[in-house]
Amino acid sequence: MGEMTGFQLGVIGALFLSVASSVSIVICNKALMSNLGFPFATTLTSWHLMVTFCTLHAAQRLNFFESKSIDMKTVMLFGILNGISIGLLNLSLGFNSIGFYQMTKLAIIPFTVLLETLFLKKQFSQKIKFSLFLLLVGVGIASVTDLQLNFVGTILSLLAIITTCVGQILTNTIQKRLNVSSTQLLYQSAPFQAAILFVSGPLVDQYLTKQNVFAHKYSSIVMVFIILSCLIAVSVNFSTFLVIGKTSPVTYQVLGHLKTCLVLGFGYTLLHDPFTYRNIIGILVAIFGMGLYSYFCLQENKKKQAGDLSLGSQIKDKDGIPLLSIDKDGHEVKKSTKNSLV
Repeated sequence: MGEMTGFQLGVIGALFLSVASSVSIVICNKALMSNLGFPFATTLTSWHLMVTFCTLHAAQRLNFFESKSIDMKTVMLFGILNGISIGLLNLSLGFNSIGFYQMTKLAIIPFTVLLETLFLKKQFSQKIKFSLFLLLVGVGIASVTDLQLNFVGTILSLLAIITTCVGQILTNTIQKRLNVSSTQLLYQSAPFQAAILFVSGPLVDQYLTKQNVFAHKYSSIVMVFIILSCLIAVSVNFSTFLVIGKTSPVTYQVLGHLKTCLVLGFGYTLLHDPFTYRNIIGILVAIFGMGLYSYFCLQENKKKQAGDLSLGSQIKDKDGIPLLSIDKDGHEVKKSTKNSLV
């Protein structure tokens, strides 16, 4: 019971850390890109990952966690896949309208459910599917405005959805099947993610912004915000792997849409972004869907735990039946059971 309580507290802590750090980095990056004129998102992400790896390396040397060897081919492919998915998401935003980009992010949940159902044989109840549907409708109402389609943008969005879903499913699967922690997996894969984005990032950013990241004039305030963004990113990357490992890719995406609603709210209150009744209605519907999802997940987990406890007690009772007993005269008598050979 104590272990289960500790696990639940760990999950709550991971969720809180993910929400707090993600909302913080969105606000920081919005100020950096919109107000300070630093538009190089993909290159900035590569710096995030390099700082994350350096931080984890220092933590490992100080014995905060133990490094665990993982098959190099698995880690390399996993890291490259995650790096590519980040690049594709940024390209999707560059080639599509903001509304279509938001639709791309919304499509990640149903596609993840489809992949886990087909390839991992995971079952999702009708209640869970209904709550996810409500969530997606709410976020769609709140964040999707214009929908402008083009062929290249659509292809990039599809590739971004596929690579993101597969990457997040692998994040969960590798941790559980190879028995590695979120910190160990992030430490092993971060260099490969950083490397591919460090090479491709400047090219992607130059194509999208028509500016060269290396020719940009870095003022002191821009440097302060870049450093702050990189430091917050350590927490973002760590909590991402932690949440997916402790819960599931779908739960992580649900959490991501909660962050979207919070960012919209913070944007209105702190940055005075335009806000309409449509945004309010969408956020309320999305929060209701999240609440239902959380409630149904808790109910299903309780049923599963009760079933596991019941099965465990049955096994214990079965194992506790003695094969030999003593009769009144002190002689050993063999008990007959269904599994007996006699």
